Amino acid sequence: MKTPLTLTVNDRTHVLDLPAQTPLLYVLRNDLELNGPKFGCGLGECGACTVLVDGMAARACVLPIGRLAGRRVTTLEGLGTLEHPDPVQEAFILEQAAQCGYCLNGMIMTTKALLMHCPSPTEAQIKAALKHNLCRCGTHVEIVRAVQRAAGLRQDEDTL
Repeated sequence: MKTPLTLTVNDRTHVLDLPAQTPLLYVLRNDLELNGPKFGCGLGECGACTVLVDGMAARACVLPIGRLAGRRVTTLEGLGTLEHPDPVQEAFILEQAAQCGYCLNGMIMTTKALLMHCPSPTEAQIKAALKHNLCRCGTHVEIVRAVQRAAGLRQDEDTL
């Protein structure tokens, strides 16, 4: 059953006429043309589709839009711009924390959520926060360094 639903994504309000059980990921990619969140497993297991819902990391592929009324959704596109990237995005760039980049959306969004709630995480806390985000390329060391840099725990002189 379709009922108009108001959804706030990246501080913009959208009125959607879709079934309440429609996965958020489908709406973001197909209706709102936001391509940061990726379709990975479709089961909420890999993290490629991670977004923030009221500042908490959430898997968009298994989150029905009907549960999002009155809540704020932030995607990768809502963090920063090319001219002014978010500090987390900047840290991932400086640490070159990507190979294929498919997991990057999930890694960045999970990192953003972590740092919003724990501004100075230990390495163990970083690894625990990211353990459910899968990366098959093996850039885990660079990703941990990027999180540390974003948290201000790592100050390297090298830049791109």
